[in-house]
Amino acid sequence: MKNQHNKGRQDYTILTINGRVRLRRRRWHSPGAGTTAPLDAWVDAVEASISLGVREMACRLNADSKNFDKAAANLARTAQIDVSGERLRALVETEGKKVIQVQRSAQLPVGWSAAECATPAGPTRVYFGSDGVMVPVLTSAEKQTRRRKIKEKRRRRGRKVRPLPAAKTGADQKYKEFKIVAYYDEAQEHRLVAGTRGDHEVAGRLMCREAARLRLDQADEKVGNVDGSPWIRNQVAQQSLPLDALGLDFYHLSENVHKARRAIYGEDNEAGQVWAGAVLHTFKHDGYDAAWQQLLDWRAGVRRGQRPTADQLLNYVSDRREMIRYPEFQAKDWQIGSGPTEATCKTLTARLKGSGMRWDAANAEAIMGLEALSQSGQWNLYWQSQLRPTG
Repeated sequence: MKNQHNKGRQDYTILTINGRVRLRRRRWHSPGAGTTAPLDAWVDAVEASISLGVREMACRLNADSKNFDKAAANLARTAQIDVSGERLRALVETEGKKVIQVQRSAQLPVGWSAAECATPAGPTRVYFGSDGVMVPVLTSAEKQTRRRKIKEKRRRRGRKVRPLPAAKTGADQKYKEFKIVAYYDEAQEHRLVAGTRGDHEVAGRLMCREAARLRLDQADEKVGNVDGSPWIRNQVAQQSLPLDALGLDFYHLSENVHKARRAIYGEDNEAGQVWAGAVLHTFKHDGYDAAWQQLLDWRAGVRRGQRPTADQLLNYVSDRREMIRYPEFQAKDWQIGSGPTEATCKTLTARLKGSGMRWDAANAEAIMGLEALSQSGQWNLYWQSQLRPTG
């Protein structure tokens, strides 16, 4: 320690999965280098007072818990690590935001590429899906109420604590649509999913970013299955996503056919059931043109007062004409449903939709980012990437 002065010892504590560890480190000072503590090279400074192991365990338990207090109780029970629900909340949300930053900077490897997604028949194939899902968020009025309750609780404790951070502006509605993007292979052994609280433009850039990360262009077959929302189709085109085909999810087509059936025939009318089944069979096996003519003939026989309902179905179908390609998809052994994407929407937002839950949009996105790690098979890759080199 040449030219450095001994500034004495200082206590340092860190919460680890083995309990709280107290260290005593010696500090040194020189005019040129300032104050240093050699022991810091062995302590992950990014973790502040909580170790990497505790952070991962907290995030794992939170994902399967109904609330942060429950997750904190589970952490205390399983690992004898005592933190409050509020402390655990801040820890998990901070980690989730870090995950999002790592993903945006492309620092985290995907772990697979499109060239690895072989099918039983031989060609490599990757599916693309995207959707919107509603998430409960805090309005400005709810934020003010929550902030007031926290202040009252602090006053009752009678202890001096740090002041609350500056208030953030809340949402203008109780629910906001988050966007989901998913890529997966035929057997779903390889998956890459992500979510954003941003608008359709942000989602479009996310589609493009994830496609580049897994080298989508290297797949022999690149197939999209979506619900037909205009914003998805527009972003696929705007981002020049290298898809061979973009198909309309058969379930969503079926939903619209049955919606028209119920409005015109009634819920349990047998003739309506027969009509809907025949139309969907034609779409699935004979294609758009045959089904379109079938719908036109049907509309002509509908009572005048019910024709607006029939026209809604025809407009829905005609607006998605280029996406209705079921015979072609089946001939190539391609899936015609977006079930994996729908399932992803549920899993990525399951933690956000508990009874009475309301979220700050940025925090909700952070929780979703952690779940996306797990759904994409990147959980271990992320935590390994957080280990600080000991060189």
